[in-house]
Amino acid sequence: MKNRFISLCFSLLVALSLTAQNFPRSDKRGNLIPDYSYCGYKASNEQIPWVDVKAFVPHIQGDATAYIQAAIDYVSSLPMDASGFRGAVQLDRGQFQIDGGLQIAASGVVLRGSGSGEDGTELLGAGQDRTTLIRIGGRLDRMWTPKQAASKAVKVGDMFICVPNANKYQVDQTIMISRWATKEWIDQMDMNDFGGESSYIGWKVGDEKRPSDVEIHWERQILAISGDTLFLDAPLTCAMTTEEAFVQVQTWPGRIAQSAVENMRLSSTYDIENPKDENHRWMAIVLDNGEDLWVRRVQFRHFAGSAVFVTDHVRRVTVEDCQSFAPVSEIGGSRRYTFHTMGGQCLFQRLYAEQGFHDFGTGRLAAGPNAFVQCQADWSHHMSGAIDAWATGLLFDGFNGEGVLLSFGNRGQDNMGAGWTAANSMMWNCSAAMLANPTPPTANNWAYGAWGQMQGRFESADSFVKPQSLFYAQLAARNAATKDEVRKLMPVDTQSASNPPIDKAQRFVAAARRPAMKLVDWIDSLQVKEPLALVAQSKENTQWMKQYGTKKCAKKNTSLMTLNEGVLTKDNAILSGRSQGVVWWNGSLKARYLANSSRPHITRWAPGLTGTGFTDDLNEMTDMMKATDHLITNHHYGLWYDRRRDDHERIRRMDGYVWAPFYEQPFARSGQGIAYDGLSKYDLTKWNVWYWNRLKQYADLADEKGLVLYHQHFFQHNIIEAGAHWADSPWRSANNINDMGFPEPVPYAVDKRVYMSEHFYDVSHEGRRAMYRNYIRKSLETFADNGSVIHFISEEYTGPTHFVAFWLDVIAEWEAETGKDAKVALSCTKDVQDAILADENRAKTVDIIDIKYWNPTMTGFNAPPGGVHLAPRQYGRLRSENFNVKAEVKARSMSERMYEVVSDYRQRFPEKAVLLSVGGDTWAALMGGASLCSLPSGLPQSFKEDVVKMRPMENKDAMQIGKVGVGYVCYAPGAKSMTLHLNGDKKKYQACWINPRNGKPVGETFSIKAASSVELENKGILWLYR
Repeated sequence: MKNRFISLCFSLLVALSLTAQNFPRSDKRGNLIPDYSYCGYKASNEQIPWVDVKAFVPHIQGDATAYIQAAIDYVSSLPMDASGFRGAVQLDRGQFQIDGGLQIAASGVVLRGSGSGEDGTELLGAGQDRTTLIRIGGRLDRMWTPKQAASKAVKVGDMFICVPNANKYQVDQTIMISRWATKEWIDQMDMNDFGGESSYIGWKVGDEKRPSDVEIHWERQILAISGDTLFLDAPLTCAMTTEEAFVQVQTWPGRIAQSAVENMRLSSTYDIENPKDENHRWMAIVLDNGEDLWVRRVQFRHFAGSAVFVTDHVRRVTVEDCQSFAPVSEIGGSRRYTFHTMGGQCLFQRLYAEQGFHDFGTGRLAAGPNAFVQCQADWSHHMSGAIDAWATGLLFDGFNGEGVLLSFGNRGQDNMGAGWTAANSMMWNCSAAMLANPTPPTANNWAYGAWGQMQGRFESADSFVKPQSLFYAQLAARNAATKDEVRKLMPVDTQSASNPPIDKAQRFVAAARRPAMKLVDWIDSLQVKEPLALVAQSKENTQWMKQYGTKKCAKKNTSLMTLNEGVLTKDNAILSGRSQGVVWWNGSLKARYLANSSRPHITRWAPGLTGTGFTDDLNEMTDMMKATDHLITNHHYGLWYDRRRDDHERIRRMDGYVWAPFYEQPFARSGQGIAYDGLSKYDLTKWNVWYWNRLKQYADLADEKGLVLYHQHFFQHNIIEAGAHWADSPWRSANNINDMGFPEPVPYAVDKRVYMSEHFYDVSHEGRRAMYRNYIRKSLETFADNGSVIHFISEEYTGPTHFVAFWLDVIAEWEAETGKDAKVALSCTKDVQDAILADENRAKTVDIIDIKYWNPTMTGFNAPPGGVHLAPRQYGRLRSENFNVKAEVKARSMSERMYEVVSDYRQRFPEKAVLLSVGGDTWAALMGGASLCSLPSGLPQSFKEDVVKMRPMENKDAMQIGKVGVGYVCYAPGAKSMTLHLNGDKKKYQACWINPRNGKPVGETFSIKAASSVELENKGILWLYR
């Protein structure tokens, strides 16, 4: 009955010219077909304005990044006018080389070129990094009031919501309306899992602590309040019960508005010898943390990711009259998403794209309405439409796709469980190779006027419907001032040509003598007929150059971490703090995972998205480390690149539709062959430039901020245990174009487990040895000038002595050639460690001894042997007594035992630092002489400076370090009293007790005079200082 009612309404719509009086009303539940016309800049209530030029940028040779950014910053500093604009930056004609990235971070700033054609302005993203060419966006500092449940159900198309205590709200407030996903609704959608063991990617219910995987958020402004009703500035695009609908007042001081890019060409350099090169720019323009933005008349060339990427922190955007040509990348997931939105009320109109993957699409939970009006995709490698989960209120109006699928369908497991992708969405006068318009449970989708193969529900198939554009008909019904915009649509002749009269037939014949106009040509013609006005260079519009044009960035004076007499120090103080690792293999872009499980990472890549769980902002990440007392990031390359492999299957993937976020690998793809993840094979002689640049950027920040990077050269987890660990590894012969000599097919143990360690550590194979040597040297070269980096052979290394020897030989060779001195840590099983330290030549290369893969016991050591092809946790599952090594032990507690072991290595190798990574009493480790201990954050800086100068002292009753004239520290865990030995020191010291848990001094300070020894009641850590 409901479908018949809507069909009848749309029959009337097609038969009559569209007016406010004959819009389809509702189904029997009161759900309206949404008014999609509330998309775009100012919700299409206003046309995009002309903004006066306040800065003109003459053409220059060489890198123009800082030059143009200075002009942007100048205009950003100007006051806003009554319309909310500061001014435009106009770029001269010609090609500007951009080695970095440009950012508009203020409201009311427009970056304008002098045309997008050959004689206009081109910004050429140069270099091999992935830096976004232009980012428009403010700060993510939004805040909300507590959620309040709606008092009445919400219907599709409603422009109001009812709440109790509506008098607490105010007109013009911005509110966020959220739709919680209930268990009952997910059950009804049948999205819990997708079969097999896929429940981990099924849709999940939220709670007070964690959002649902499919929680939608609309931003709306309150236009009026009447009784319990808040009237809104745009329709809601999904039905909600009172158990699902919630309202919060939103404030967002750092968000920007009314900024734009227009009238230019954006291009990227790339490796012309690799048609799938990805060592270049991915994103041309990213819009984030903004509203009422626009991008118009921009041509894009050679980007790997997106021409325009709109995040979910953006609303009311217009992207129009743009063209994208010749993208360069792999053919796969998160690549070539040409015009892509995760935001709301976004209008994409008159756009042309070719050779994309998802040329026109919405991302996960895009809160509509969103509209794609008269867009064309040619030679696309995949589909356009709703790409990810549950985008609501999506309109494709006049879309044309040559050989393309346009889909609102259920994508099942794709995109990590996208499932149903579209609801309450419309295809209007669309043409494509295939159009998929199924009806999801609990919602509707519609299609009117369609050409192509069809799946699902369609009306007026293989025919045109009137009006030509639903978007503009709806806009005209509420805003008569639309004629200028409607005439910009490329005309479509919908008259009958089946049985024409003779004169009309002759006109058809004449028209057939030349190719039909394509949208790409129509866009060009609009720019010729209606060019944007340009200004000439003048004294007034180049004032910015006097103030900003010669501005130079001050070089930071950074002291480096150094190794002095076996102690790692910076600024003459010990370094202390916690250590954090990076995620090995799991990840998700879903809100539930991000809220609870995401951790910082250096080389995780989520194209277009910045933040923890996405691509981390390394400045923010390192600031947060300082704020949370983290000192060390322990980094290695990802276990695998693609989140599909999180299922731990060993199979070859059928395509390159990889899932983000990606854990990047050190090597570049070759553009040749097909690796097990469906992308091209790696070339182990070429580098993933972004990966190494990110590590280098972190290392530079670590030098500046007093942090440390543990750089693991290899990752043993790839070659032992689950077969999936090896499946996508770049080192695997099936995944690279180099001569590695590993057996294929892989001889998985019981067709499940991988034991590739013997092969991997065998460096007698000439090709393998050469690849390893080249890679080790790259690691050393990258950090040659950084003091904060410590080099380790591998995370989880339990391999043989000979591979460690090979690794150290390569390092020694590099140090001899370059005159550089890398900080090298020996981190392996005890037998291998001791063997290397007994090798006089190779021991010289070792700077640091790391106790990690064995541990002291009260009878000696728990020390599994190296080179027996077991991982640390496999050792752990075996009975520990199998690895007990007896030794003389004088310690009376495990704290003393830790001290004893650290002290032993420090005494035998006084020039080498010792790390106690295995865990245990860090105060005991410090007293024994260990470096980089995880001490509490409250320690006084002067304590850290004094300890550098102290050395262990004999004291049978306590652990003690000290130096005459500097001070002493004494630690006796568990004892009621402690005896401090001063050995006749005649100097007078101030003394205090330090709380071992927080590092802060407690109680009153007191004095200790010269004596041979002093006995005191034990109140924590005793510190004597001058």
